[in-house]
Amino acid sequence: MLRTTLFILMLAIGLSAHAENNLQKNPLPDWAMGGFERPEGVNPVISPNKESVFDCPMQKRPIRWEESDTFNPAATVYKNKICILYRAEDNTFQGVGSRTSRLGLAETTDGINMKRHPSPVFFPAEDNNKEFEWTGGTEDPRLARTEDGTFVLTYTSWNKKCARLCIATSKDLRTWKKHGSAFKKAKGGKYINMFCKSAAILTEQSKTDPDKFVISKINGKYLMYWGEHRIFAATSSDLINWEPVENPNGSLKELIAPRRGFFDSSLTEVGPAAIKTKKGILVLYNGKNSRGKDADKRFAEGTYAAGQVLFDLNDPLKPIARLDVPFFRPMADFERKGQYAQGTVFIEGLTFYKGKWYMYYGCADSLVGVAIFDPKKSDRFGDPIPEYEGVEILDSGELLWNYQKTDLKSLDAKLANFAKENKPLEISVNSKASVKSLKSIIELLEKNKIENIKFVK
Repeated sequence: MLRTTLFILMLAIGLSAHAENNLQKNPLPDWAMGGFERPEGVNPVISPNKESVFDCPMQKRPIRWEESDTFNPAATVYKNKICILYRAEDNTFQGVGSRTSRLGLAETTDGINMKRHPSPVFFPAEDNNKEFEWTGGTEDPRLARTEDGTFVLTYTSWNKKCARLCIATSKDLRTWKKHGSAFKKAKGGKYINMFCKSAAILTEQSKTDPDKFVISKINGKYLMYWGEHRIFAATSSDLINWEPVENPNGSLKELIAPRRGFFDSSLTEVGPAAIKTKKGILVLYNGKNSRGKDADKRFAEGTYAAGQVLFDLNDPLKPIARLDVPFFRPMADFERKGQYAQGTVFIEGLTFYKGKWYMYYGCADSLVGVAIFDPKKSDRFGDPIPEYEGVEILDSGELLWNYQKTDLKSLDAKLANFAKENKPLEISVNSKASVKSLKSIIELLEKNKIENIKFVK
């Protein structure tokens, strides 16, 4: 019977060959945010401008400060406008991380059409953070604000030797006070020279203005999630000086790590400010796909896409849910051309404005795009997801096995246990399945005497 089934499956593959590029819908769970939609015909909303010139205190000469790339934005609302701090690179050198980065400011009343300031508002200068910022500059901002209107900026200082997570504050997004490394006082200076970047401070809906999201305490302290390759946590009593959360042995407590075979198999890097919700603490993050055997084969190797993870409200270091596929991934041409041509959507800016969520993101380290989520809409889908390669085996609709996650030896062991329970086994085959893989699976089904089989799409 199974040999006959193999023939039928082979026939099905032949008949469905036209569906090789089929995309699957990506419904989001109730705890996640989305779906975000790219407004048609408006992206990118910020692009390089060769005409912008300012007198650089570091170079001691006029510089075309946003000539090469504009990307990785933060976002907030100030004076009834969306304000975007975006990373801009000059053309002093060639290559990722080799130029000087500064932060520009753009404003918009509709979320799309931008009024840009001619000079950067945040940049390496003759100041107290010179040793950390010359000559790489100031990179990758994230913004949060306090109830009294103070903006807290987390950013990466880059002296082309060591990246450091730093803090700055402002009342108007134009004049800033730099406070140096977020961890300069932690554990007697233990972390001052650690390579570190990317931080998302915890926020919640304002109790006085429901249209605002403001910095929040939990268990009596401010909290931020931080990290590039993995996600860690830190606490603070003043928003300036932060203490990384450690294990009893003094090592950093790891909260989230890359997963083999998933879209975030290479790194997990925090995105915009974390949000306290009724379901838990929501952290949007950036995941990078690995190369080789650890990669999720549905996505290009090296691709950056966006995920979400939920932490327990009572234990903010405990993840309780996590998306297995990205809710936002490179889809448009402008998201796959630039410094990261394999495809990048890098989320750092998220703000609530006039009843909608506006998410601003870097496109291939070259441009800024926007996507919008309207909470009033009932359809909540992430970007569509490519089919798994070949064959999936399911248990009551839940994925039991595929080639992405594990090998045939693991499947053999699972089938041995499955046969004892005589439960119906579901098999899904798409146009990417090979005859060789089907033969191997049929042999294992016969070996384990699995006969209660249902074929599903």
